[in-house]
Amino acid sequence: MSRLPKLNSLKPRAIALGLALGLAGGVVAWWLRVPLAWMIGPMVATAAASAYGLSLAPVPAGRQIGQAVVGVAIGLRMTPAVLGGTISLAPAIVVATIGVIAVTTAAAFLLRPLARVDARTAFFATAAAGMADMAQVARRHGGDADAVATVHAIRVFVVVLMVPVLVVAFGTGGSIEEAPAEGVHPWAWVALMPGALVCAWALMPAGFPNPWLVGPMLGAAVFAAVEPFRAAVPWGALVVAQIAIGIALGVRFRRESLLRLPRVALGGLAVAVLLVVAAAAGGALLAAATGLPYAAAFLAVAPAGITEMVLTAKIMRLDATAVTAFQIVRIAVIAATILPVFGLYRIVERRISGSQV
Repeated sequence: MSRLPKLNSLKPRAIALGLALGLAGGVVAWWLRVPLAWMIGPMVATAAASAYGLSLAPVPAGRQIGQAVVGVAIGLRMTPAVLGGTISLAPAIVVATIGVIAVTTAAAFLLRPLARVDARTAFFATAAAGMADMAQVARRHGGDADAVATVHAIRVFVVVLMVPVLVVAFGTGGSIEEAPAEGVHPWAWVALMPGALVCAWALMPAGFPNPWLVGPMLGAAVFAAVEPFRAAVPWGALVVAQIAIGIALGVRFRRESLLRLPRVALGGLAVAVLLVVAAAAGGALLAAATGLPYAAAFLAVAPAGITEMVLTAKIMRLDATAVTAFQIVRIAVIAATILPVFGLYRIVERRISGSQV
């Protein structure tokens, strides 16, 4: 569960340096016409600097507020027709979720020899759920929490870096139009933000996946249904949200962790690339079965954070609501079934290796 930083943990110099590098990375990526430039650029720039050894910190509450902005932008587009279409995808969502669980569990058998970690660490490191949650569960069950966190950080980094590029290269943009400018005040969306943050706080005690995105999205959807006044999130606000999210992703990479666990980092990198390839194949199957555009189907099954994949769909004018549904169900089901699946994994691992897990 994502919580706001404590005031006594803030480091002004590290925050300022991270913000400066993030902005510079975004400008360079935008100039190079990189897909999702304002998130990928800051992420790569801050990850490289942090791995080099510079002390960086994310913008305080930047990732959470950035997610809320994206959530509001998606929620304002959730018409009854869009929701109806998403509900009709329920069988496909269930099958896709089972497929993701099967693929990531199989990846654990590959990670174990590549990274030279124990079976428990390998399992929790490849489960496509939240990094902090899996690290905590791994620690409780005798796994290496640091190795799990490292592999998850690399997985999200690789997926966020590769998937938008592949989607642009092999997919096509959608046709979902933004709200017309007539009657929309440029700052009307700001009035929705306090209520959006309240919705996020309301979901946090329930352990709901990614409350900072989902809560504001649901609150904005209710607002859109009533529509006391017209509102739309402008492009500039989404750019700021992307920068904050990209910096938060990049500063996760710590030099000391990478140096202490070099085989884990390399193994995590190899597995992350294979998971992207598997998601590309799974996206093709999903698109053929449901009629979704390939780009949307790819984003729906990509094993990264909800926000990053939904934001990519939003920028490409795809059905971000459907992508959100697939991603939310995937994380919720994995969180709810992680221990039973771990039990099955232990049985298979025992039969393969002949040793207790």
